[in-house]
Amino acid sequence: MLDFQAMISAIGPELLLALAGLAGVLAGAYMGDRFNGLSFKLGAATLLLAALVVIMNWEGGEAFGGLVTTTPFVNFAKCISFVAGAVTLLMAEGFLKRHETIRYEYPLLVIFASLGMGIILSASNLMTLYMGIETLSLSSYVLASFHRDSIRSSEAGLKYFVLGALASGILLYGISLVYGFTGSTDYGDIASSERTIGLVFGMVLMISGMAFKVSAAPMHVWTPDVYEGAPSPVVAFFATAPKMASMVVFANLLFTAFSGVFEDWQMIIAIIATLSMLIGAFGALIQSNLKRLLGYSSIANMGYALVAVAAGAEYGAAALLVFMTSYVIASIGLFGGVLSMRREGGMVESIDELAGLVRRRTGLALALTILVISVSGFPLAVGFIGKIVVFQAGWNAGLLPLLIVLVLSSVLAFGYYLRIILVMWVKEPVERFQPVGSTVALSVYAAAAACLVLFVFASPFLEWATQASAGFIQ
Repeated sequence: MLDFQAMISAIGPELLLALAGLAGVLAGAYMGDRFNGLSFKLGAATLLLAALVVIMNWEGGEAFGGLVTTTPFVNFAKCISFVAGAVTLLMAEGFLKRHETIRYEYPLLVIFASLGMGIILSASNLMTLYMGIETLSLSSYVLASFHRDSIRSSEAGLKYFVLGALASGILLYGISLVYGFTGSTDYGDIASSERTIGLVFGMVLMISGMAFKVSAAPMHVWTPDVYEGAPSPVVAFFATAPKMASMVVFANLLFTAFSGVFEDWQMIIAIIATLSMLIGAFGALIQSNLKRLLGYSSIANMGYALVAVAAGAEYGAAALLVFMTSYVIASIGLFGGVLSMRREGGMVESIDELAGLVRRRTGLALALTILVISVSGFPLAVGFIGKIVVFQAGWNAGLLPLLIVLVLSSVLAFGYYLRIILVMWVKEPVERFQPVGSTVALSVYAAAAACLVLFVFASPFLEWATQASAGFIQ
């Protein structure tokens, strides 16, 4: 018989999201366009309620014969991902309304994508993992091309779909090899299996497939183009909730299923981290489009996060949670800043169009400055704490060469982040911005405030992440 209490403890949020998504499909079919505006509020409320269910079942559990298992480590990521999804959904409504593309399908796609995030975070079996990845991916492909009358959006969706299908195939082939050489798809059984060349080869293919999901080099090529072409609220979602979920899943998969071959995957992750940090930093230096710059910045930041993964579960698990949370908060605010600036010709995307922002909209310029400082890892905001704990994890694990690359990449990053600040504060103002919805501006200010508050009160934040990762510490 089904143990409903165990199901709720393990995947209660996913059950809620699945029911809400199906109910939304029925409501949309019945109400039509009348459901468009209401669906965004209900979708955000559903995601926040899912985060609350996660907190209520913080210790997690196991269900469906071990196909899904949740722990405080993955529940931490679920909570952040669902809240980020809710915020970006609220930010999207005004944008889609102005572009006359507001439809109830958008929040439903975000809900189903969040369902996929929950499934991959809950997975303790490779079959469950793949099912969740496909749920997330298929929703994401549609979201990327949601503005179907835009050539850029359609191109972004097509590129994301083609490259995503390739990465999915690589991942599935890796899963097949792992199953063939271990005889199981269960994380625990794989971890206790004997090391064979087939297992290692399958693991390498799986790492390649997962690297695509987190925008890590050399599987990063889709990121700048999709960031530039997809609608800005969609990119805000891509850069936050799925990034948090996918990176924690990546780490959880390596820490649990492949714990027995740690030495094999540590070197691979270190190489991927090095490539990501350098390609992201050098790529961002030459960008003039703000969204493309944030795309390359995302690649570099995933490289920093992978340093924590390479450090291993004992040193890197808590550091990964802290860094990714600080990155998600700053990214929400930065993309909120992109959404909050609009001129007669359309949305502001060029960095030079931010000229003199401090004179036009002082509060927004201050908030964006704090967010840029945070994502760059400079002291005064929580991003600095994230960089420090990642550096400490790498140091404790003896990854000195990787830390040298991290420091050099961070110095390069100051170059393109400082350029944004200088344009806002030093250059003469250009054309005045048009007013946008208060929800977006509030999100920017709230994200900036969160970056400062978590920096000042870092101890409770670090303690929460440490406790969530306690299961990995021997």
